[in-house]
Amino acid sequence: MKLTDLKPRPAIKNNTKLNNQYLHFEKFIAALKQKKLSNKVLTALNSSIEELNRVPDNELKKELRKKQTSIIKILEKEMKIVPKNYYRNLWMALGMSIFGIPMGVVFGALFENMAFLGIGLPIGMAIGIAVGTQMDKKAFEEGRQLDVELKS
Repeated sequence: MKLTDLKPRPAIKNNTKLNNQYLHFEKFIAALKQKKLSNKVLTALNSSIEELNRVPDNELKKELRKKQTSIIKILEKEMKIVPKNYYRNLWMALGMSIFGIPMGVVFGALFENMAFLGIGLPIGMAIGIAVGTQMDKKAFEEGRQLDVELKS
């Protein structure tokens, strides 16, 4: 089974942002074609791409973002394949909420001034980035990383 291509859309050439987003999505699909994907995943990805091909140009920007997110979720869940810096971006937010806020509360309680709550956020962000970078490095070493970094 083969991955479906995006249909050409010459009408979006005038909209620079949409055209760039569409070209970036095409690069994402090209990176997926280089990986060996299971038939179950290929079927799900092809249906998403076919739905995207049927979307009118005026709704394309929103649908591109939704389909990109859903494809990444499918790949990560089924085959553990992720784009570059996927875990770094995910863990940066998680680090801020899991580690940063509790640390900020501790600092605020220690100094009896809740203005120190914000000190924990950059600490948590740094911890999250470190954890995510290690996970990205491991995914790269195992060959589970796509050769494209996704923009939201």
